Amino acid sequence: MSKQITLSALDLSVVIEGGNATTAIARTVEAARHVEQLGYARIWLAEHHNMEYIASSATSVLIGHVAGKTNQIRVGSGGIMLPNHAPLAIAEQFGTLESLYPQRIDLGLGRAPGTDQLTAAALRRNNMGTAYNFPSDIRELQLYFSDENSDGRVRAFPGEGLDIPIWILGSSTDSAYLAAEMGLPYAFAAHFAPSQFYRAISLYRQNFKPSPQLDKPYVLACVNVIAADTDEEAQVLATSMYRMFLGIVTNTRRPLQPPVQSMEPYWSPDVENAVKQMTACTFIGDRNTLTPTLSTFIEETGIDELMTTGNIYDQGARLKSFSILKDILG
Repeated sequence: MSKQITLSALDLSVVIEGGNATTAIARTVEAARHVEQLGYARIWLAEHHNMEYIASSATSVLIGHVAGKTNQIRVGSGGIMLPNHAPLAIAEQFGTLESLYPQRIDLGLGRAPGTDQLTAAALRRNNMGTAYNFPSDIRELQLYFSDENSDGRVRAFPGEGLDIPIWILGSSTDSAYLAAEMGLPYAFAAHFAPSQFYRAISLYRQNFKPSPQLDKPYVLACVNVIAADTDEEAQVLATSMYRMFLGIVTNTRRPLQPPVQSMEPYWSPDVENAVKQMTACTFIGDRNTLTPTLSTFIEETGIDELMTTGNIYDQGARLKSFSILKDILG
């Protein structure tokens, strides 16, 4: 691997078949401890709502739980969907987290609702225009964290004066322009929305304006990685991930399913095509297969950080996948 790359993980606390929210969160904690021991830089948790088999809806609460069960790994949001929240509330929540776990908290911000429109309306109390305020809401959040707000009539305690890194999350080119304009690090969700990835990171780099937070562009790409001792084993393990995406495409969501020998009985050509488009940034295989493909991806994209998510049913196999990836990337 020619370029030393920062490695991190994303976890949604996915409920597996036969499990529940409690066991999903326990799996997340075990994964966080494991990747911390391996030397991963951070683990992020994501905000989703009205999804029966994802247990990370109260993202700030879960970040605190995971940070409390680990020692030095950074724990953050990938992301907080800011239009669902008052910036002051997020400033107070993350100010509290940073006060509890200094220099360990990241605040990744997204514009999407993380759910369907009906649930978004419930979260936002029918104020559905909040997504248009995303840039101004970020600036408001930055103000609450700054020392300059000490004379403000509305202040965040805890929060004011704390150095909490803010990231812009994206799955389209809109977010690329915003991250560039604000001079913030940019994390792209290539693990489920890869189609605009290359264009978005190019636009981000071209339009980047240095800021007090960052003097040059910083790109994190989140991708699916399923690593095992053999290509055959990795392909079988990947069927759980494919069945999860199949559930998204066909709106027949289920807990994360055990792996199967072949996907052929489960999808039609149209559905397979849709799933494969969503998962185009997926790397499956053993060390010999993954080393050149990941190396090429990192060199072609010039990313600064690789974030991995691997929806593997068996927890032992999932932890091993994180280990193999670390072996490959050093």
